[in-house]
Amino acid sequence: MPAEKPWFAHYEKGVPHHLEVPPVPLHRLLEASADRFPDRVAVEFLGKQTTFRELLDQVRRFATALQALGVRRGDRVAIMLPNSPQFLIAFYGASMAGAVAVNTSPLYVARELAHQMVDSEAETLIMLDQFFPRYQEVAGEIPVKRVIVTGIQDALPFPKNLLYPLREKLKKRWTTVKPQSHVHFLPQLLARHSPNPARVDFAPDDVALLQYTGGTTGVPKGAMLSHRNLVSNTYQCRAWMRDLIDGQEVVLGAIPFFHVYGMTVAMNLSVMMGAALVLVPNPRDLKMLLGIIQKRRPTVFPAVPTLYNAINNHPDTPQYDLSSIRACISGSAPLPIETAHKFKEITRGANLVEGYGLTETSPVTHVNPIYGENRTGTIGLPLPGVDARVVDQDGHELPPGEIGELAVSGPNVMLGYWRNETETARALRSLEGGATWLMTGDMATMDQDGYFRIVDRKKDLIIAGGYNIYPREVEEVLYAHPAVLEAAVVGVPDPYRGETVKAFLVLRPGTTATAEEISAFCRERLSPYKVPRQVEFRSELPKTAVGKILRRALLESSST
Repeated sequence: MPAEKPWFAHYEKGVPHHLEVPPVPLHRLLEASADRFPDRVAVEFLGKQTTFRELLDQVRRFATALQALGVRRGDRVAIMLPNSPQFLIAFYGASMAGAVAVNTSPLYVARELAHQMVDSEAETLIMLDQFFPRYQEVAGEIPVKRVIVTGIQDALPFPKNLLYPLREKLKKRWTTVKPQSHVHFLPQLLARHSPNPARVDFAPDDVALLQYTGGTTGVPKGAMLSHRNLVSNTYQCRAWMRDLIDGQEVVLGAIPFFHVYGMTVAMNLSVMMGAALVLVPNPRDLKMLLGIIQKRRPTVFPAVPTLYNAINNHPDTPQYDLSSIRACISGSAPLPIETAHKFKEITRGANLVEGYGLTETSPVTHVNPIYGENRTGTIGLPLPGVDARVVDQDGHELPPGEIGELAVSGPNVMLGYWRNETETARALRSLEGGATWLMTGDMATMDQDGYFRIVDRKKDLIIAGGYNIYPREVEEVLYAHPAVLEAAVVGVPDPYRGETVKAFLVLRPGTTATAEEISAFCRERLSPYKVPRQVEFRSELPKTAVGKILRRALLESSST
């Protein structure tokens, strides 16, 4: 065993040291499972079940429809949908048509949507009907030529599909989208087109997905994830979860698929295994979530610490049987020790382990052994095929125990940032040995056994409820307020979200503003999770000698 990879000695029995990943496009995972398990339930959504055979048929019809609408190989297709059967149809259909999917958060306000559409040059946008007004606000500013609309009712069983619109109209939440030459409706497209898309020749390194990440600069960048990247990381996660049985598992799809963590660990992994993917439309509705777990008996439940913690502390949890859950990988934020212990207790044995990854790595690079030694406070061991090291500022590898920057390499590392050579050159470097390494920006240590520990996150990054929030983006909105002279945003501890956003403001002389006014201003311009939950007014902000605001000093003063 090579001495430079001590983690191999701590792999669970049956987990391979190396993987042979087939050079296939992402949608081939669905085709393979439809061949093996045609009549197995692939997706369940609020009572309606879709088999692998039926899902593949819908995906093929949608791919045909995209090609008929003019979508060609390499074109960007933006997907703005919640966890729903339509998301899988759109995502795998775009892949089959040869397009590049652009994951677009349903939480985006019009300004955020416009930025992403312009940057990605997406000409096709697939969205939920209730999001359509946001598109209309910026329709004249973006390159989108065609919009494909679907509604929750399209995925519901009878009679829910008839009752849902009536309920939404009574609550005055219904959005009517009128037919237009550039607006198309998903059910009609699927009914009109055959399941025979034109053949597209794929190369493993073709871009499959643009996954946007803010980075430490706060300027959103599209990480170019290839078919090889996404297929590799799905295989890597599958190899780590050695006791799962293809065609027999039930995966709870509660984390959003527009986030690459949910896309890989819930959606792609489920499709690859031939598992039944039970979709949770609103994981914040904990009573619904608990009811789904008790009824559908999921065996795999990937999520974020805040969701596990919410289940642990919900007063109704003891009334539900959660014992079917066997394996859970927690990502997107540090996992508190108490959360893991309590979750194992209430589920009567579920192993909840912490992992680590980045958008740029498709995303998982490290996970603690699910049944082996789970070292508390660490992110675990590199997955099969992932190489990792801790390096100094010159890129030289540091010995165990020393703090440096975490660098990772492997088939799941992105191609680069979309049309951003400067940021790509900063992130991807050739270190000793010649391989391409991703510089994560996270400070870490590795112990003698190959377990890694994150010492500090990327500078200034805020992670609230599993979502990445970049202070600069929030600050730019705050600076747009007419009363704000100076603004700084930091993450402060929050018992539920892990961290929450706090804004420090200096007002212009002669002006006034309240915390409520500031929050209302931000809510019109930012996704809800980015809006400052705390606002503190000050006469001045601490600065360096050259006038740079010291966020760290504000954070320290806020905690004293």
